[in-house]
Amino acid sequence: MLSTSSAALLTLGIVILLIMPGPTNTLFATAGLQRGVRRSAHLIGAEFAGYFVSITVLGCFLSHAATSLTWIPALLRIASSLYLAVLAVRMWQTASEFPASTQKAIGLRTLFVATLLNPKAILFAGTIFPAIAFERLPAYLEAMGIFTAALIPTGLAWIAFGAALGSGRLMRISPVHLQRCASIILAAFSLSLAWTVLRQVGQFRV
Repeated sequence: MLSTSSAALLTLGIVILLIMPGPTNTLFATAGLQRGVRRSAHLIGAEFAGYFVSITVLGCFLSHAATSLTWIPALLRIASSLYLAVLAVRMWQTASEFPASTQKAIGLRTLFVATLLNPKAILFAGTIFPAIAFERLPAYLEAMGIFTAALIPTGLAWIAFGAALGSGRLMRISPVHLQRCASIILAAFSLSLAWTVLRQVGQFRV
């Protein structure tokens, strides 16, 4: 079991990282804009599934293998960068077809894969979650329970944010323009990941 201080730090770290803008939250906001809160809330299940798989695999595997297989983190970042780039292009291309492309633009599979490749998972598994969470089942279950309790309201908040933008309660903005802004944000994340990998490779060669 986690100590009180460890649980408190874990909760704080999870909330801060989950609420920060990122690929998954960008898709949540776009889904909320396109379909509203009620019809987009089920996407949180895909987010949980993506994080559950990635955090569990990264935490159990990379924590033991990263010292000898140093290329794995870079490979994961490259895969994330490529997928986000493809997703950004697709969102830009379908923005002009709004709302006819709503179902195609963001669905359970899209949300799941984007979350599975979300760079935040590396931070959750390697930094935020305590090492004991991947060594003892009770600690893992407790940490994942805290994670789930924080994930649901933050996901709903991002969906509600997008829905509020779409309804004009926050500001009047074209849905097409907002979806293309989301596309640009995803592209920026893709480029930042690629740049991080290239910089690390350059430092390694030097």
